Amino acid sequence: MKRPEGFDKPVADSSAQSAKPRRKRGDGAQQPHANKPSATPKSKRPGAGAGVGVGATSGNVPSTSKPAGAGRRPKTESPERAATSSSARKPRPQRSERPQPRLRGREPSPDALAKKQLRQAARARKRARRAELRRFTRRARNRKLVLVSMAGVVAALLGLIAVAVFSPILALRTVVVDGANRIDPAEIQGAVEKQMGTPLALLNFDAITEELSVFPLIRSYVTEIVPPDTLLVHIVEREPIGSIKIDGVFRLVDPAGITIQESADRIVGVALIDVGGADASSPAFAAVTEVLLSLPPALRAQVESVTASTKDDVSFVLAGVGQRVVWGSASDSARKAALLASLISITDAGRAGEFDVSAPSNGIFRPR
Repeated sequence: MKRPEGFDKPVADSSAQSAKPRRKRGDGAQQPHANKPSATPKSKRPGAGAGVGVGATSGNVPSTSKPAGAGRRPKTESPERAATSSSARKPRPQRSERPQPRLRGREPSPDALAKKQLRQAARARKRARRAELRRFTRRARNRKLVLVSMAGVVAALLGLIAVAVFSPILALRTVVVDGANRIDPAEIQGAVEKQMGTPLALLNFDAITEELSVFPLIRSYVTEIVPPDTLLVHIVEREPIGSIKIDGVFRLVDPAGITIQESADRIVGVALIDVGGADASSPAFAAVTEVLLSLPPALRAQVESVTASTKDDVSFVLAGVGQRVVWGSASDSARKAALLASLISITDAGRAGEFDVSAPSNGIFRPR
């Protein structure tokens, strides 16, 4: 059986429809959801009228649908919280956009900035000028550096020379004599004693020559400086070639005729030279000297006496049995000496006689 209520359609509430705000054309902003009523009625379900009509006392009751948020108030934020949230959402500036901290004191004025820029420009100009000056004067500076270096080297050498010349460290303290056989080395050292304490570079060699000239046995000498304090004297003694009897005195002479030694008695070990009373500067003495020097040392030691009146009649006597040698002139003395040595080797040393080598191509021994 049909119920009398609940089957008629509910009448729409005019107040609810008027409460729906109209959307203006072109306005993209929407109203808050809480203020928008729901105009869609609830869907009817079977048996809904029974449910609605239970306990109903009157006839048809219009059904209105409330919006979803009709029973709640929209949330509103406080001004302080809104300001805080808006400041929190404010984007952070970039590093270059961050404000620089202000320095203490007053900001420089434009005049001060201009003066500072002028000073910087002046300094830059000075630096550029100095760089250009260095570039253009590089060759002159290099030349000056070379000259200064050379001057330093020369000064160092002069200093070394001055030290070597005037320093007492390089003074003469020792004299060493070499080659003296017949001369006592102590006599030569005593003659050079005046130079002791003198720097080696300032030795007076003229004075040394004068002091050594008093020794007739010294034929020549050579001095050598041995740093730091030694003078070495090399002596070359005169070699006696024979003795000459002059005014009853036997004089030992060298090949130059220099008297080495004088004696009242005949000097043993050397040949007695007889040049007919002539002195050592005569041609006969020169010829005798040349003949004696051409003989081998062993054969020269056997010569007892040499006689020559001219340069072409030189003859001498050998020790032993008195074998005589006719030499002739001093020419071809080397060939004559070799020929004489051959004849002596094939002749009995105890046989008296005479060797004639005046013709170097034909030597003869004439026995007595």
